Amino acid sequence: MEHVTLLIGIVIATALVFDFTNGFHDTANAMATTISTGALKPRTAVAMSAVLNLVGAFLSVQVAKTISGGIIDEAAGVKPEVIFAGLVGAIVWNLLTWLAGLPSSSSHALFGGLIGAVLVAVGTHGIHGDAVVMKVLIPAAAAPIVAGLAATLSTRLTYRLGRAADPAATSRGYRAGQIASAGLVSLAHGTSDGQKTMGVITLALITGDVIAPHSDPPLWVICSAGAAMALGTYLGGWRIIRTIGRGLTDIQPQQGFAAQTGAAATILASSHLGFALSTTQVCSGAVMGAGMGRKGAVVRWGTAGRMVAAWALTLPAAGLVGAGAALLADRGTWGVTLVAVLALAACLAIRTASRRKPVTHANVNELPDEAPGAVTAAIAAVAPPPPASTAPTTA
Repeated sequence: MEHVTLLIGIVIATALVFDFTNGFHDTANAMATTISTGALKPRTAVAMSAVLNLVGAFLSVQVAKTISGGIIDEAAGVKPEVIFAGLVGAIVWNLLTWLAGLPSSSSHALFGGLIGAVLVAVGTHGIHGDAVVMKVLIPAAAAPIVAGLAATLSTRLTYRLGRAADPAATSRGYRAGQIASAGLVSLAHGTSDGQKTMGVITLALITGDVIAPHSDPPLWVICSAGAAMALGTYLGGWRIIRTIGRGLTDIQPQQGFAAQTGAAATILASSHLGFALSTTQVCSGAVMGAGMGRKGAVVRWGTAGRMVAAWALTLPAAGLVGAGAALLADRGTWGVTLVAVLALAACLAIRTASRRKPVTHANVNELPDEAPGAVTAAIAAVAPPPPASTAPTTA
């Protein structure tokens, strides 16, 4: 019994580490365009996002139920060490994509890691395949398209309605609107992604016979998951903020407002329905749509292509890592210990590599791969800077 209790404690701690990485990995979803247009200073933006992520964690538990009793079969004999292995797969993939500055889906990394670990340790009967298709794969394909189309149409409508207005006054108004819409996205992210860690911890408690099957997450689980995500959000995933805010397209306040509002509506609606949606895919799709909606704007399709490739790889890549970790963890205490040591070594190696070219709040508004104070001729040729009145400011 003590062994099981210790394993559950390890799973809970690892789940909160994943939630922390989810927070800084996905800060860009809410705040990248707000920072790039200068509507908020970087530090202010991430602080605001952190608070609203924490609040959002208390608004719903429908997505948590999708994980703890939907995708994974609670009665299939899933052990805490299997959940631990799945979390390791998700954390490692999250950190690798953060190092590359790619806004991949933390949600799909979690699903992939869990599915890979359960398939190896339990078999196909441990996975509800219909739930994976209906509540993960179909929303993954549809959400960025829906959000992108909504952002394209709303951006065009916004510019059409404001074509006779003073550009400077319009930009100021939309910057204020961006702050409100960014807050809404942060709230939606806390409601959606915060629940995923709650679902994993609840699943671990169920498999350890601590709480009854099909239980809602206990209050302490909701509080701890919300706090871990808020802390990660406050630290700011500056690499990914740079990619979404500057790497995909040149965002003006009107576009940022349209993209964030459409993304927030999509995320909140999906959370209410219990769809475990990727907020990253929704927000990135909305930013691309906003880029296509402004006449003369340029969408950097090379960056978009790398991002979509990361989306496609996330489920299988995290699944492979989770499966490998499960093979070791299922061997007993020494296996769990070895997985923990290897995971820690991987995290430290990624952290060391990130310090070679650091991205912070001070240089987050530079174009990716841009030397400080200089724009390469190739980038300048295909992506001219926005007009002076709406140029991004650097904190």
